[in-house]
Amino acid sequence: MRIVIAEVMHETNTFSNVPTTRELFELWEWARGEEIVNAHRGVRDFLGGMVDAAEQRGIEVVGAFAASAYPAGTITKETYDALLDELLSGIAAAGKVDAICLSLHGAGVAEGIDDLEGALIKSVRQQVGYDIPLIVTLDLHGNITEEMITEADILLGVHLYPHTDCYERGLEAVELAERMVNGSLVPRMYRAKLPLIVPTSTTNLSPAKDINEVCYKWEKEPGVVDCAFFHGFPYTDIPELGVTVVAVTNNDAELAKRAAEDVANAIWEKREEFSLNILSPEEGLALAKAANAFPVVINETSDNPGGGTPGDGTYLLRAMLAADLKDACFGFIYDPEVAAFAHEKGVGATIEVELGGKTDKLHGEPIKLKAYVKALTDGSFITSSPMGKGSPVHLGKSVRLQANGVDILVCSVKTQVLDEQIFLLHGIDVTQYKIVSLKSSQHFRASFEPISAQIITVDSPGLTTLNFQSFDYKRLNRPVYPLDAVTR
Repeated sequence: MRIVIAEVMHETNTFSNVPTTRELFELWEWARGEEIVNAHRGVRDFLGGMVDAAEQRGIEVVGAFAASAYPAGTITKETYDALLDELLSGIAAAGKVDAICLSLHGAGVAEGIDDLEGALIKSVRQQVGYDIPLIVTLDLHGNITEEMITEADILLGVHLYPHTDCYERGLEAVELAERMVNGSLVPRMYRAKLPLIVPTSTTNLSPAKDINEVCYKWEKEPGVVDCAFFHGFPYTDIPELGVTVVAVTNNDAELAKRAAEDVANAIWEKREEFSLNILSPEEGLALAKAANAFPVVINETSDNPGGGTPGDGTYLLRAMLAADLKDACFGFIYDPEVAAFAHEKGVGATIEVELGGKTDKLHGEPIKLKAYVKALTDGSFITSSPMGKGSPVHLGKSVRLQANGVDILVCSVKTQVLDEQIFLLHGIDVTQYKIVSLKSSQHFRASFEPISAQIITVDSPGLTTLNFQSFDYKRLNRPVYPLDAVTR
């Protein structure tokens, strides 16, 4: 048996003023052929699971094309055209294969294309036809459309947030492809759509945990292949935005419908439980200062680069600098200008800079700062988080500054913080600090929950704020809860 694998991964925040270009993809991955297989073998991500599963099963695996970019604004038409051309060319170059496994996101938007994934899958189908099995892995923040359901044989969503099970979904994709090829699986899918958007909700806590339990119960039923709760991505202003449930069965369309609708009903009954208590940076810091155990991790959910924000927001850092802290660190703020200036001046220098707040006016003004340059690095390390473990990260020129009792990390490439590696790289042992602040909504929990005494989420104006009412949705199908009163 022979399969081809490919990836086009982007979570699009349509409210961002930073268009997603080919250069932003190339910053993370733009790979072809055997390079894909070699880069992902043994890595805990979707493609890594596909590669390992194929090799474990004696299946020949061929790489077509892989591109991923950090979340940002709408993908430019030129970039979309290049992605599509590379994807189709790579699949064609693979020659005769028995199945196709695609790693996509589910919340991609390009200029003129609301449903990036549906458009890509349909284009692949137009090239290869409908006889060949096509399995797609997706992020649970996908806004799942009917076109995705129609064009793919199987959609597999991750169940966990943080997404520590991407690798397992990759393994499963190949297993199911093999079953389709040998004739033991004839998949049937059903999508249940809800007029609902939910905030970022970790799946080891209720109510998301409870919904997953309902999904798992259905997955134990004979004939049910998969049942996934897709939270949707609330920062994508498209008509199809919202929560969905996708059930996959073995040749039983009615069973797929019953499973998906049952889970959807459970979500709707718990819709009010998804609302979160929102704290300001100042309120969060007051709680952290009063804590007796450490470290206390404060996550700035409103400026989460993993959701398409600029990563240079200043609200939390400004509050920290004014709070008379000791044993506190902040990792990290995106500001290549300040990082380059610190590298120019060198370790031991005292510099005066305007830090952050350079991308837009929403996430706070730049901070006028006088700081000591403690350490300089190249920003490169290997991910240790269960999410993506083994993958290399390159954040460019990076610096550890010290000011007002706070160790501040500044890097030249924006990402959310997944693990403690960026801190360790600059000589900071987070377990020895009372307050550890970072930019992320939930993914940091995979690494930081086991080592933290407490986690405090703070919110402020930003492109991933929990306050959905602050967004000017223009294209979203209404009514939708909690923006509107909805009866279902």
